[in-house]
Amino acid sequence: MSEDLGTPVLDNHLHLDPDHGRGIEAVKDFARSGGTHLLVVNKPSWLLGVEPETGEEFRPVFETTLDVVSRANEVLPGRAWPVLGVHPGLISKLVDDRGYSPEEARDLMRAGLDLAAEYVADGERVEPGEAVALKTGRPHYDTTDAVWEASNEVLRHGLSLGADNDCAVQLHTEASDDLTDIARWAEDAGLDPERVVKHYAGGELAGPTPSVMSEKDRLEVAVERGDPFLMETDFVDDPDRPGAVMGPRTVPRRVRWMQEEGYDDAVRNAHVETPRRVYGVSTEETFDS
Repeated sequence: MSEDLGTPVLDNHLHLDPDHGRGIEAVKDFARSGGTHLLVVNKPSWLLGVEPETGEEFRPVFETTLDVVSRANEVLPGRAWPVLGVHPGLISKLVDDRGYSPEEARDLMRAGLDLAAEYVADGERVEPGEAVALKTGRPHYDTTDAVWEASNEVLRHGLSLGADNDCAVQLHTEASDDLTDIARWAEDAGLDPERVVKHYAGGELAGPTPSVMSEKDRLEVAVERGDPFLMETDFVDDPDRPGAVMGPRTVPRRVRWMQEEGYDDAVRNAHVETPRRVYGVSTEETFDS
């Protein structure tokens, strides 16, 4: 029997691998624990066995995600939405393993983002099979100056696509509590920085909206600040890394803890108000309580 926490509960960033991981079984765990809504981010292309040479060749990565989102919607009391894009770590795979120049890797990754943008919802109502956000970023590890520059050009292209398609952009970047440089790039592109989301964030962040890893200490900082924030696990759904990051039950369990601590306003902030502000979705209207 599923636990009812009396509120929408959104995990803002996790991965599902229906072929190699737990897939829908992980969604069932999430729902049984009181989870209602998911933002499912496509896994890095190389982890799905896809080594694209053109933008079009990213399509199987996105279609795999759309398929598992459709199946998740049959399980959840709320719904799932896809987030599609190109993992910034791909640039190192291309340059170090496949002999691409940084500029060639940049162009391929931008082409992949162009394809991802074709799946973005057109208009206010998000239909099944439509994405609510794009994913891009830059490496969280040391790189050469040329790779760093190329990565930032990919990131800025993603922000421009977000502006052109009126959608949010999720970022995978280095750990930081100050990404005002990216917020300025978003503004330059015509995208509200509030609609730029830093995945794997701490509780405090200048610039984009933080998607806070659901550890109690990080969440307490976010609650205390009172700014818009989201919650995530970054569940990787990889049987070879069973203890990596957080499991799919984590966000519902942290919501229960927040309720016990009297953080009801913060729960509403993270699971109702911020998703509406960032993605234009209503977790309440799509919640079958």
